[in-house]
Amino acid sequence: MIRAPFTFLAALALTLGLSACGFHLRNKLTLPPDTPAVRVQSASPYSELVKILNRGLTASGATLADEDAKTGFATLQVLSERWGDLPIAIDAEGRAQEYSLRYAAIFTLLRADGSVLVPQQVIELSRDYVSPPEDATGTATEREILANELRREMAASIMRRIDSVVRARLEHGESLENPTPSDGTPPAAPVQPPVQPPAQ
Repeated sequence: MIRAPFTFLAALALTLGLSACGFHLRNKLTLPPDTPAVRVQSASPYSELVKILNRGLTASGATLADEDAKTGFATLQVLSERWGDLPIAIDAEGRAQEYSLRYAAIFTLLRADGSVLVPQQVIELSRDYVSPPEDATGTATEREILANELRREMAASIMRRIDSVVRARLEHGESLENPTPSDGTPPAAPVQPPVQPPAQ
């Protein structure tokens, strides 16, 4: 009997665990006390990352904006998502045997008035997987499992980044509703057009 590669089984076990319990911050997500509802926006609004972020925001104590709301909510913008497969090992015949699955996303968090609370940031993640040329079906399954794992990790990383930046800004007296800090420094500049993550 042919045994599945260890990496496949490990990824499967980890993914099932993530599916069962979901990700969460150790503490409630830190947002200013006057935080309005939050809406996740993306060029692909029905992407799995958007769904996971919505669940994560709710689980971390944030309120999601009503679908019919036009104003009065903060916006978590996922400006870009990018995937890539980089060969990292080949066999004696020059065929790729192992790949690194790369996933990059750019995001920013805007206050209800459109000013920037969390500036644009890029998060890049990767996972390696075995891809025997003679087992295309198994490779596709393993890659999809890893992709799902990376989406969950990306959502968790975005939440942690937001938590970290907002904690730091709160220490300087900033508010999600009022972009002018208590020390009189000017508000953050409006969001710029999205940059592209480094080529894979």
